[in-house]
Amino acid sequence: MKIQKFKKRIGLIGFGCVGQGLYDVVEANRHLGWEIGSICVKDKDKPRTLPASAFTYNVQEVLQDPSLDIIAELISDPEEALGILRQALQQGRTVVSANKKVISENLPELISLQQRHGSVLLYEASVCGSIPVLRTLEAYYGSEPLVEVRGILNGSSNYILSKLHAERGSYQLALEQAQALGFAEADSSLDVEGVDALHKLCILAAHAYGVLVHPEEVLHFGIQHINTEIVELADALDCRIKLIGSLKATATGQVALQVLPTLIPTTDALYGVEAEFNGLEIEAQFAGKQFLRGRGAGSHPTGSAVWADITSAVRGYRYTYPKLCTSQTTTASGDEQITVLLQGQGRSIATCIELLQSTLYYQSPDKSQVVLSVTPQQLKLHQTSFKLQGVFVAVIPAGVALDKIPELLARTEAIPA
Repeated sequence: MKIQKFKKRIGLIGFGCVGQGLYDVVEANRHLGWEIGSICVKDKDKPRTLPASAFTYNVQEVLQDPSLDIIAELISDPEEALGILRQALQQGRTVVSANKKVISENLPELISLQQRHGSVLLYEASVCGSIPVLRTLEAYYGSEPLVEVRGILNGSSNYILSKLHAERGSYQLALEQAQALGFAEADSSLDVEGVDALHKLCILAAHAYGVLVHPEEVLHFGIQHINTEIVELADALDCRIKLIGSLKATATGQVALQVLPTLIPTTDALYGVEAEFNGLEIEAQFAGKQFLRGRGAGSHPTGSAVWADITSAVRGYRYTYPKLCTSQTTTASGDEQITVLLQGQGRSIATCIELLQSTLYYQSPDKSQVVLSVTPQQLKLHQTSFKLQGVFVAVIPAGVALDKIPELLARTEAIPA
């Protein structure tokens, strides 16, 4: 039997959920001529599936190893990850990463480093797990104007919302179940507060519309203040609540970005995306709508996305950012009216109404729920205040009839004109 000589070696930095997933994928494909040449971890005492002799604890042993063809940065610490990416790119290395926070907050610098040093950075795994959305946007829509890109970008929050609709249990119980299954971290704040989806949306903006936007500039609310009343209202309206990130071209040629819980009707393709799955709808000016669905979280789905980047990079693939090079598009603050539902303590809702000074449609007798018309710009202005007061915010799309609210919920009444 002929023994195959390995030709390509991977330096793996981080051996958590995604790192383990990548290791498993590489081991299953050893016949393709790849091997994990070095694995760097930080915690010497953490139990792992490999013996301690398989690891190094000095990241420079990986970064300075000339025998490695590619480096996979898969750690959770954003500051350390940024330092690793900077050094590797300055060395002219080829790197793959799944760190959406680092990439979304530092993309202009990371692009500049690649241009100056001839290095390559791929990060498909940072957005929507196993769904090849960045590759799709570059390869198929790099020269076509997009009307809208919208979808479920966070598997953890989607799992929680799915459990709430299916079982009508408490938010806390659904969160604990997501954590037990490994869909949500022990510190779930990035997922449930919409921050993870926000980071992914900013990365999508660069590839879909050619705009570089920092996450702090974008309107976003999460699901951490949801309760059973909101779920029951959505069900009564034949909707499901989903945390939706969206990029939409405006009439002025700008792009509006937002991450907001949204009531999704049965006619929407995102309605049936459940559990830890992600779903993304791309609407192009000429090609029309395309829908992508797949696992957005998990060791092997995300590890497979990293593996796809590795094998593509060695064949010479790199992001060309076609719209970033040609587009003059800027981001919009969002001045088109949208209908939103606010849920919270009566005093907090009264404060919100006063701050927004918007048209009211309906308010519950106990003043804890209100439906009103606002602009995204108004919501962004008071975003921090609403979060501190524990107010849940959800968009009600135009396709959901507002006149059904007082019909279906006895405790909801129309506000007199």
